[in-house]
Amino acid sequence: MRLMFEEVRGNKIKSVILIIVFLILAMILGVTVGLIYDNVLVGGIFTLIAGLIYVMIVYNSGDQMILTMTGARPVTKKEFPYLFHTIEGLAIAANIPTPKAYVIDDSALNAFATGKDPQHASITVTTGLLKVMNRQELEGVVAHEMSHIKNYDVRFMMLAVVLVGLVTLLSDFILRSFLWGSHGQKRENRGGGNVQLLFIAIGLLFAILAPVIGYLIKMAISRKREFMADANAAILTRYPPGLASALQKISKDPDPLVDKANKATAHLFISTPFRNQNGFVTNMFATHPPIEERIKRLKEM
Repeated sequence: MRLMFEEVRGNKIKSVILIIVFLILAMILGVTVGLIYDNVLVGGIFTLIAGLIYVMIVYNSGDQMILTMTGARPVTKKEFPYLFHTIEGLAIAANIPTPKAYVIDDSALNAFATGKDPQHASITVTTGLLKVMNRQELEGVVAHEMSHIKNYDVRFMMLAVVLVGLVTLLSDFILRSFLWGSHGQKRENRGGGNVQLLFIAIGLLFAILAPVIGYLIKMAISRKREFMADANAAILTRYPPGLASALQKISKDPDPLVDKANKATAHLFISTPFRNQNGFVTNMFATHPPIEERIKRLKEM
């Protein structure tokens, strides 16, 4: 029988490794910028300043941007008392402030959490999910999202999105500088600099591959975090079958498409908000692990 706490610990370690790879990739791109302009220090400073500005903007306003993008609206206890009581009760059990409640008017069965920390967080569910889930199943779904908040997954995933965006911007800048700038010609006229040219060539290779690598890493982080949130939800409710049953219903949703979901926000949802598609490429870029595997792990707890 799989121990719930071991599940959580294992996924935390794997997620840290993925973030380290992310940071190394960004550092390589920053150094490459410096090499192209004959000043590694400038490249490092540029990467640091651009990264800090980008992170600050998304960190302070990213959650509201996400809520607006997905069409989520705040709700009152009078409108959805069942949802409010569930969120309040599980917040007390998790020992965190009660997250704000939002709903998306959509028939799809889905939910997500967002925010920069437990003090500034919210849980959003679709109206379709509220209509279909019984009490134990809704508790399992809310506990899953509560776990993302308690473990700072919402901040973690927001920063992962920032890193992917930053790496993509740096990659585009490097390629444009090399292809359209005059630096390469000047270096060739001076002669020499073979070692520097080799580093630039390696950097350009990373620049070409970085957006794809970054996106894959972000998706891998998301998949690992979903397993961990499932495990934490089981710990919080002390009833793994509740979430397992909810995921079973979600997997059988005839129309899982959340109308206002997009690729930027897909990893936040408890299940992929797009229509089911099979294939090697689709699975490689999937934001979530196979739902059957998640249900299997929950049943083993």
